[in-house]
Amino acid sequence: MTRDDIQKIRLFLYNRCMLSSEWPFSNELLVQAIEKEVVQSEPTLVQENGQWKCKRCGNEKQTLFYEHDCYHCQTLCSYCRHCIEMGKASSCTQLLTCNASHFRYKPQENSCRWEGVLSSHQEQASIQLIKAVEQQNQTHLIWAVCGAGKTEILFPMIEKSLQLGMRIGIATPRTDVVKELSPRLKIAFPSIKQSSLYAGSRQKNPLAQLVIATTHQLLRYYHAFDVLIIDEVDAFPYTYDRSLHYASSRAKKPHGTTIFLSATPSKRILNTPSITVTKIPVRFHGKPIPQPRFQWIGNWQRRLSKGSLPPTIHQWLMQHENKPLLLFFPSIEMLKKCSSILQGLSIKHEFVYADAPERHKHVQSFREGRTNLLLTTTILERGVTVENLQVAVIGAEQPIFDEACLVQIAGRVGRKQAFPDGDVVYWHYGVTHSMIKAKRHIRQMNNEGRK
Repeated sequence: MTRDDIQKIRLFLYNRCMLSSEWPFSNELLVQAIEKEVVQSEPTLVQENGQWKCKRCGNEKQTLFYEHDCYHCQTLCSYCRHCIEMGKASSCTQLLTCNASHFRYKPQENSCRWEGVLSSHQEQASIQLIKAVEQQNQTHLIWAVCGAGKTEILFPMIEKSLQLGMRIGIATPRTDVVKELSPRLKIAFPSIKQSSLYAGSRQKNPLAQLVIATTHQLLRYYHAFDVLIIDEVDAFPYTYDRSLHYASSRAKKPHGTTIFLSATPSKRILNTPSITVTKIPVRFHGKPIPQPRFQWIGNWQRRLSKGSLPPTIHQWLMQHENKPLLLFFPSIEMLKKCSSILQGLSIKHEFVYADAPERHKHVQSFREGRTNLLLTTTILERGVTVENLQVAVIGAEQPIFDEACLVQIAGRVGRKQAFPDGDVVYWHYGVTHSMIKAKRHIRQMNNEGRK
């Protein structure tokens, strides 16, 4: 093994983890790399007390392990179904890591080119983040209302981290958010190598100092980040998937700093031992979040199923016809039924959901003002900023619309300084506790902001 081989391996595998089946070089080179401890290797699946555990994603749920006749090892082989979308983690593969602790980024002076000005609340929060980074091994939560300008709050901390030669990871639950954040960060830090990672992405610079990724992509990293920022920490899938907690813990360096961002943090996060919290109850422009209103809509599902648009919805669409409108549905089925009715009425629109064809194209069209009406599931409850937006929830009584979801949806409105107001309506067939709690949550944050 030559020095060039070692350099080639380290550049490819730098602070990442991968399956031996994904190894791009020769088997001979892999054996030599393991012998010389350039690469660390361990079984991808291990048995503990007769129970399987996946070392890549941390899955221990036995119902998610399957056996099959393996083509590669020619035996009955087990594999993890939990992380199958990232390649088959099986009992005949090894998990490869390369902890390139020798690698150092050069300190970057004056890396931030953002010319905006932080509000007093934003500035205080950014000071706390800088302290957390300098002290290391800290966990800090920024609890900020929707529209508080959380991205801009990060800029001074990112600049300080780059000045210290650190590597920063930003993980967010939605691909749409990655696509929105990436260009903003590229404009703010134009000289910094950046990588944007999500399913199907092509920007995979292994040495990027600033990485913006969906939370699932953290499974590919090992002791990689000095600072790891988890955006929307209360959101699906991070809240509900233990493997993502496992992945974020492993992706961060042992003495690295973790920063959580949320408008609706759970009690579990707020009660986390040793966590410090900075609360921002006011938007960056100082105006309150528009208060949602409840409006009874009757048996809307029956009307849509019969091919009829509830009059309340039609009136609302006509009332705001020259403004960007976002309609949230509790299910894809109801969304498609409404879309079919709107087509029959010659009302121009697009619709999106998690697996919808051309989803990102339609969202971008809406952001750029080429589409005025967009129907969506809860996939767009976060990460969407559109000027002069009006929002409605159809079937707000459905269980999928919990307090956090309804608060986030309301937070889409009034985010721009030129249009700080807007309509937020929860159409319902019966008021729920979640609706009441969401309205109370927004009112309390607005009251704190006024003080």
